[in-house]
Amino acid sequence: MRIVASIRRRIEDGELVPGDRVPSTREIARDWGVALATATKALTTLRLEGLVEARPRIGTVVAATTPARPPRASSRPAPAAERELTLDRIVRTAVDMADAEGLAALSMRGVAARLGVAAMSPYRYVPSKEDLVLLMAEAAFGEQGYPADAPQEWRPRVELGARTLWALYRRHPWLAQLGSLTRPLLVPNLMVHGEWMLSALDGHGLDPVTLFDIHVLLYSHVQGLAVHLEWEAHAAASTGQTDDQWMDSRAPALRSLAESGRFPTFTKVVGSFGDGYDMQLDALFEFGLRALLDGLTSIVDAADGTGAAGTAKSGRR
Repeated sequence: MRIVASIRRRIEDGELVPGDRVPSTREIARDWGVALATATKALTTLRLEGLVEARPRIGTVVAATTPARPPRASSRPAPAAERELTLDRIVRTAVDMADAEGLAALSMRGVAARLGVAAMSPYRYVPSKEDLVLLMAEAAFGEQGYPADAPQEWRPRVELGARTLWALYRRHPWLAQLGSLTRPLLVPNLMVHGEWMLSALDGHGLDPVTLFDIHVLLYSHVQGLAVHLEWEAHAAASTGQTDDQWMDSRAPALRSLAESGRFPTFTKVVGSFGDGYDMQLDALFEFGLRALLDGLTSIVDAADGTGAAGTAKSGRR
């Protein structure tokens, strides 16, 4: 309650105005020396008072309109419907927390605090945080599927699959952190997207190894770019700087590299940007996808017998 009172006072005094970020759960835990669950409970209380709101990938900010006199929590028991705990509520709450604060801020106690239940209550439904994360991934990957009347040609189908995955990673950036290419995340709803991509490439004469290599290559393009979504959000939260502000603070180091004379091509290219290089992950995703598919077209066409190489096979292995 002291944490709540401190942040409430900063809002009421105008130190924090609508749209300003309030301290995150990690910052509160660090600055006040409390557990993440306590920090989460403080932010939850402020949300119930209407003073703050959670915005995905930004964090918790001062609400656009705040009540003149924030209502205090009632001492009466919550209605039975609010007290009812289900696995679906636990998973959805955990997804919302990871979307707003990042996966590192997620804890079982924090989820319990957000739900307003005892710290050990979620364990009746899910045995550990690791199990909860798998359920979160299953729910998130299941939010978007594929139409029955999708194009039959392999390239439009692959494009649809890649863009669907990218949209899900955009919506839930923490998803890209959960599995590597060598140790993939094995949940049914992610397999749905893999099945779509494999079926798009199947039937074109590709040997199984080449077909699966192409699938892995395409997935690595999507996931490899998507990991930076969560990294950037975490860096912005921990440093308080946007990526542009961070780059501006590194201008002397960049200038020193350019003026050293050791990297003439780098200096020429970077010096031609004018206002600087604007890295846009969405544009890079589309550019890379197009380049990959342009290169893969000759391989698929050759295997299919429609390209200039006839029925040539990869023969790589």
